Amino acid sequence: MLGGGAILSLFPPRRRSRSSPHSGRPAMACGTLLRLALSVSALCAACGAAFLYHDYCVLGAGPSGLQAAYFLQRAGRDYLVFERSHAPGSFFAIYPRHRKLISINKRYTGKSNGEFNLRHDWNSLLSHDPRLLFRRYSRQFFPHADAMVRYLEDFAALLELRVQYNTAIVHVTLDKDPQAWNGHYFVLTDQNRQNYKCSSLLVATGTWVPNVVNFPGSEYVEGYETVSINPEDFAGQTVLILGRGNSAFETAENILGVTNFIHMVSRSRVRLSWATHYVGDLRAINNGLLDTYQLKSLDGLLEGDLEDLAIVKDKKGKLHITLRFYLENRNTSAGIDSVTLPQDELDNFATRAPYDRVIRCLGWKFDFSIYNRSLRMMPGRGNKNKYPQIKPSYESRGTRGLFVLGTASHSIDFRKSAGGFIHGFRYTTRAVHRLLENRHHGVPWPSAVRPVTQLTNSIIKRVNEASGLYQMFGVLADIVLLRENATAFEYLEEYPVGILAELETQAGRNAPEGLFVVVMEYGRNFSGADKDVFYYNRAVGEAQHAWQSNFLHPVIYYYKRLPTEREMKLRPPDWPLPRPDAIHHIVEDFLTDWTAPNAHILPLRRFLENCLSTDLRSFFAGNLSLGLRWQEVEEGREGHGTGASSSANNLRSPCDALALSQSVTPLRCAPRTVKSAGAVCVFPKAFGNCSLWGVSGESHLLFCALPGRILFPLHPHPPEAASLLPAGLREDARTGGEREAPAPRGSSRPAGGFCCRGLLR
Repeated sequence: MLGGGAILSLFPPRRRSRSSPHSGRPAMACGTLLRLALSVSALCAACGAAFLYHDYCVLGAGPSGLQAAYFLQRAGRDYLVFERSHAPGSFFAIYPRHRKLISINKRYTGKSNGEFNLRHDWNSLLSHDPRLLFRRYSRQFFPHADAMVRYLEDFAALLELRVQYNTAIVHVTLDKDPQAWNGHYFVLTDQNRQNYKCSSLLVATGTWVPNVVNFPGSEYVEGYETVSINPEDFAGQTVLILGRGNSAFETAENILGVTNFIHMVSRSRVRLSWATHYVGDLRAINNGLLDTYQLKSLDGLLEGDLEDLAIVKDKKGKLHITLRFYLENRNTSAGIDSVTLPQDELDNFATRAPYDRVIRCLGWKFDFSIYNRSLRMMPGRGNKNKYPQIKPSYESRGTRGLFVLGTASHSIDFRKSAGGFIHGFRYTTRAVHRLLENRHHGVPWPSAVRPVTQLTNSIIKRVNEASGLYQMFGVLADIVLLRENATAFEYLEEYPVGILAELETQAGRNAPEGLFVVVMEYGRNFSGADKDVFYYNRAVGEAQHAWQSNFLHPVIYYYKRLPTEREMKLRPPDWPLPRPDAIHHIVEDFLTDWTAPNAHILPLRRFLENCLSTDLRSFFAGNLSLGLRWQEVEEGREGHGTGASSSANNLRSPCDALALSQSVTPLRCAPRTVKSAGAVCVFPKAFGNCSLWGVSGESHLLFCALPGRILFPLHPHPPEAASLLPAGLREDARTGGEREAPAPRGSSRPAGGFCCRGLLR
């Protein structure tokens, strides 16, 4: 059955303008009737040239395909998802074979913040519906795969996503048209020879084609995709497993207690996820074989090139492992009666004992077979050859308008971050959607503009709560664009760092006054298959040594201008970004709670102040007391400050300014009177150089007359700052004494010092 929103058409739509995304569709009733008439005619004639058109076609209704559909539907776009199976998430209906997921389902964190909790929920997709959190589908820390199948079915049904099931796309090609969004249309053909056209193609098919190695005797090898999962079928048998990933160890774990022994062979050494900090490497839940190997219980691990092997089957059905070299040089075949084995000095050949079964567990690769050469879908290089080549924007290197989502896009961060897994690609899929919104519909990357006094809190809030930064460390980053001579900033969340140089074209934002980039990183030399991550004194606690932090921690890069594409290409090895003008590491924290006033917040604020040459301290009523020596403002100096309002011109004392900001009867202050409620310490002689400016509603800020200098709010918590305070965070200024604020950017300090000063308790 066809999904909702499909339009049968014989002609491609005209190219749509960015300012009016729907301008290419027929607006008149007669046009609609004509199109329907043509549709009926085409159906009756069964014309092979007929096609169904959609702006966006999504291949695959797995997690990434459904996530893309959700964002497209929320934006009101024309799309259709094609799924070859009868239900979404068909991969999880089969895999993992032993039905235990290795994606954690941490239902309790001690926090009520939903964004923070997603850091430890590796299965939920992003949506506005609280019913669609995976913790409602399973209580297990490592859930059963059937729970994921139910979850994806509900996700598609409850959100009413437009998915066309039982539709296998067997061929994809291009139809050149200069009026199309990208200069061409994508033409898709299904198993029934029905044609579809779309302007943008989102490939979310994952990697599902098994990796197969060919060598003499490989016909005796059983595949992970078909091997029995009943342990009793392996009772008393000797087993050799080809591969060393999670599927290999998952298979071994299932039969560990019933076999004679298990040997495992692979080209590379074992990679433990706790050492590499990559969730796709071997997880502890499956590594029981390492125990039995190192504790001398017959099982073992071997390294060798699988293509150099050969398998010989004897009359009893036993499988003998030898080397291809010996088989080829002796002019024998895999069916010989006498087994050919290495001789002489190699008579202790490690695999000389025969095996009852050999199982292949080598993972999967992307299916390139359905794509016409015109799309130039090429495999990656080296160990990324199982993925298609894509740009850091997740767009195909060969074809504009073709984006790869989900596991198939993992070449961007393979063996680094979580982009190949749900808890990672749910964020990269959202990033791709935002790129498409800007490119095709003129909707720039979402952002928030705030006064610079809120910069420290904005960063602290994000590094403590954001899940996208946390899971896609080194890949997605928050971008802080400076505005209005650094008196304000624009905050963009979770932008791909690989396309930072293309910020204006990809996101519709620019950075003429400089920018900060906020990313999460591990220590430079802390991750690796051969690293000891449990050594003594492995953690850093002092802020002055934050740059030596090993565990995941926030890093802030400052650039006076946007880096160029050349600088991005020439960045140091293993750096996510080019060398900045300044860099700041927030010291790692055992609780991943970066809210300590002295260890985390104060060093960050001073770093930002040094970069901006401005004072970012916030003086709140709870932190300040008023120490005033009352004195009338000298005649002729009232309202002297730049931008002074008529109300400010009539002020006779700082308390009048305070009263005005609070809309109450002016207070009268005797000399040296101390007031603590909403009060600000102001030196009377300098008061004439200050002016009172409205910000929003009844909230006011006291400004210094110098351009761009904001000192402190008169209200303890301005409304626009309320949402920026992380849960439990309290501004706690404990550094006593007075500190002269630095001069504003691009200006020198006038004689006589600054005009307003604050005294801490």
